[in-house]
Amino acid sequence: MITRVSTIEAIAAELNDELVICNIGYPSRELYASKDKRTHFYMLGSMGLASSIGLGLALAQPRKVVVLDGDGSLLMNLGSLATIANHAPENYLLIVLDNQCYGSTGCQSTATAQETDLAAIASGAGVHRVRTVSTMDALRSGLHESGVMVVRVAVGNANVPIIDLTPAEIKSRFMREIAGT
Repeated sequence: MITRVSTIEAIAAELNDELVICNIGYPSRELYASKDKRTHFYMLGSMGLASSIGLGLALAQPRKVVVLDGDGSLLMNLGSLATIANHAPENYLLIVLDNQCYGSTGCQSTATAQETDLAAIASGAGVHRVRTVSTMDALRSGLHESGVMVVRVAVGNANVPIIDLTPAEIKSRFMREIAGT
């Protein structure tokens, strides 16, 4: 099974000027360690809101928005899938890194470790483009599409440092990037 950090590294290597909203905790730390860019917004709080923040951004401007979210965070805000389905912006891709646990708080199992299927929930909410992938090739082939992609990844966190930017610095540089300044 592929790891979350290798998945994040592959995504970062493939993307160019897309805006990336990254889930709190280790996913943000792993993205920051693998490829920091002004186009990356690292969530340092607000668990469960990456999908909603990314959707609002996609609706407000024409650039492609890619959201890296975790299964635990998405489970906290399942209603965002209905909103994503009903707006369905072509410039929005939600990538759910499903490691079947709350990776940033001690790897306690989430509901996806049992019967819950986030791809089925997204489809049931009305999202038309939903796919589940478990290989790098399938991941790469879906990165330039829209909709929801659930990526099955192994449990575990990479040994990466804490992000050394303040929340204000992250916000300011991301806003300057969006404004083109």
